[in-house]
Amino acid sequence: AAAPSRALAVTLLALSATASAQTPSPAPPSSETSAPAASARPAGRVADIAFWSQMLGTTKHARVYLPPSYDANTRRYPVAYYLHGVGGDETNWSMQGRLGATMDSLVATGVAEMIVVMPDGDDGWYTTWNSLGNFSECNRNPSRRESATTYCVPWPKYDDYIARDIVAHIDSTYRTIADRAHRGIAGLSMGGYGAVSLALGYPDVFSAAASHSGVLAPLLGMPHDSMPIRARDARDIDDMRTRWPAYAWPGLSLTFGGRDMYGWWARDPQRIARRALDGGRPLPRFFVDVGTEDAFLAENREFVAGAKALGASVEYHEWPGAHDWAYWRAHLPQSLVWMSMRIGSGL
Repeated sequence: AAAPSRALAVTLLALSATASAQTPSPAPPSSETSAPAASARPAGRVADIAFWSQMLGTTKHARVYLPPSYDANTRRYPVAYYLHGVGGDETNWSMQGRLGATMDSLVATGVAEMIVVMPDGDDGWYTTWNSLGNFSECNRNPSRRESATTYCVPWPKYDDYIARDIVAHIDSTYRTIADRAHRGIAGLSMGGYGAVSLALGYPDVFSAAASHSGVLAPLLGMPHDSMPIRARDARDIDDMRTRWPAYAWPGLSLTFGGRDMYGWWARDPQRIARRALDGGRPLPRFFVDVGTEDAFLAENREFVAGAKALGASVEYHEWPGAHDWAYWRAHLPQSLVWMSMRIGSGL
């Protein structure tokens, strides 16, 4: 059965509060070292970048972790993209998640080096929206505490923004191994959904996807969830609305659809996977984990079972924990090691 809507609301509220209110670990802004200066081990660095997104029609920002050896040689590196969750931005993985210091520690133990890109995805769910939204209204009153110049976009094509704009910019700016075998994508919560759906939708770009606590089966428990018999039935969209806290629905209705269920069906990860197989496209390798106290536990189990039934390679873990940064920090090393092994070898 689907998780109770109250539990889901509490989970999302906690995520939003954590992303906006948690005091981050001290870290300088652009070009900071990712490990304490006192450490004897080699340290990578994290740089802030800005670039034009043709797909969104605006300038966007990202953080890029460059491994310890990057500035000392001319070789090329595999690239992993790490996506934030609802209410987050490009700083979350390096600040709350301590990704740079974690990568440095892993490299010191022998894990293969890679570039890690952390883009700003707003609250766009890393997909092309079901509706354009009201760009002028967003500029007058953005829905969260962020500058409208970075949050409001005239063309909400967040999937192409990640898979095309950012990847092209990174490959043209840094020494990357620019092929799908050496490129992966990961994320938490909303970002977990984004990582899985993007890897499925763009198999020419990504060969591996990792999800921490992802929203991976949004249609879990819906009536007739084997086929969209009642997709136009208002009862279905009303049912979906009750699953989410009131503050989240305006954005979700723009992204997935607020009048019928067709947009939700089209964006469901298992159905994206089936379309990929029907089109003869390869499925990526997956790493999926979720906390045993997470409201998305049932969704993750549902997705993993469905992906395996379709023949996908899935490494799945359930560990103690909830939908918060304590859990994601604790298990970030596992996905980084897994990702490095997948895209580092190009297999």
